[in-house]
Amino acid sequence: MSALSLPPLPRSPGVAHRGHLSERAAADLDAILAILPEEADDALLAHLPHAERWRKLRALAIPAGGAVRSTTLANARETRAVLGVLPRDASAFETLALAGRMLREAHSREPERVALVAPARNGAAAGALGALLSAALADAFELPAFRKPSPRPRRLRRIELVDGTRLDLPYIEAAASGNNVARFLTALPPNVLDARSYRRFIAAFARRHRLAARWLGEPALERLGAGAFLAVSRGNAERTAGIAHLAYRPRRRRGPPDVALVGKGILFDTGGTNLKPHRAMLDMHTDMAGSAVALATLAALSRLRAPLAADAWVAVTENSIGPRAYRPQEVVRAANGTTIQVIHTDAEGRMVLADALALAGRTRPRLMIDFGTLTGTCVYALTERMSGVFTNEPRLAETLAAAGRASGERVWNFPLDADYDSDLESKVADVLQCATEAKGDHILAARFLSRFVPAGVPWVHMDLSSAVRPGGLGDIRTDVTGFGVRYALELLLRTRVLDTLEARQ
Repeated sequence: MSALSLPPLPRSPGVAHRGHLSERAAADLDAILAILPEEADDALLAHLPHAERWRKLRALAIPAGGAVRSTTLANARETRAVLGVLPRDASAFETLALAGRMLREAHSREPERVALVAPARNGAAAGALGALLSAALADAFELPAFRKPSPRPRRLRRIELVDGTRLDLPYIEAAASGNNVARFLTALPPNVLDARSYRRFIAAFARRHRLAARWLGEPALERLGAGAFLAVSRGNAERTAGIAHLAYRPRRRRGPPDVALVGKGILFDTGGTNLKPHRAMLDMHTDMAGSAVALATLAALSRLRAPLAADAWVAVTENSIGPRAYRPQEVVRAANGTTIQVIHTDAEGRMVLADALALAGRTRPRLMIDFGTLTGTCVYALTERMSGVFTNEPRLAETLAAAGRASGERVWNFPLDADYDSDLESKVADVLQCATEAKGDHILAARFLSRFVPAGVPWVHMDLSSAVRPGGLGDIRTDVTGFGVRYALELLLRTRVLDTLEARQ
């Protein structure tokens, strides 16, 4: 049993609309954050309280697009005024990054009540205000900590949107909540989030979000022939591993899912028999980030009552070292009958995803998307600023990139050409688990996984090289970024990838 219990998810601050911000109202706020286009003039600041202070800030910040400046307003509360200057033609990522820097500037005051404003009257203003709100909801969220009792710092409890009626507030809140859930789970220590506690969390999470849920433990997976997953879980000290299957259905909707979300949930990765060195093993409690993204995305779809049916398949296990741990040169059979020659036990992520994909594929979804912190080579190729995507439907390449640009969670589409399979040819099995050399391993891993996707089913694989980045990414200031939830919602609900697939049939 874990010595520490899994803490509850923190609550999000309340969000309210305000049509106008007077000096009297400002005196009740700890901070006001205003985001202004680079090309804007002082007239846009006239309606802010203590307008002359804002004009001086702007004079300090212009012409440096992307600059953040702050001052204190002349009221009893000494309200912090933070001005961000949005560069001309700023991308969604640049807008989020600016919003994140503005929240960091205000964070030192430990604000409890803030107002967010984007004075411009153009299409970019709503995007800028939405980015500020996303950053505020992320900044207010407390990642789990296990310190001795001490005076808690003040936390953000109320966010006021000045003239924010043009925002799609439910969507922004659902995306931010999903990102927070993904970060919360990924940050948990491995003795807190073990397979037993993760199973309990998933069951409670499913009830809270009105999702159907079932747990396929090791006996059930043996009956289903999931030998690739079971090879990895074999080294665990306890027989608690399994694959969770959750489902969201709109009202009056039955039948197969429109989309299946598949997540890698390696709760701690020692590397197995091919043991990792210290530095490579240190943060391997985050190797379950893909499972957190799949769960959080499904919950966000339910929260938004999205008009599409969705499943999540979450492969939950450790990759442990021990007398029963799987070894190089073993041959195992996956759930779709494919035999795999094991080469390196630290390539366990593709093993558990293989069976999860094969099982999800039996439901014949219109689209499959898997998420996993799968390869170091993807990090070497992109750093942690972007994640890699692959697809068996080449015509989706631009759609995938567009969703990254629009969401601010940037991706790069890698090749998936069939000739890479020559590096995975086995003399004793249907396929090698991986090559003996690491070059191009992110591409070879995707080619390996493609064998477990049923023919004719469109599939997207995301290698989560951005799941953890020192110092955060975009509007996220924590090392654990929650990357993937915002992207998936953009792809499914705004880019409408399913409609794209239907139109191209």
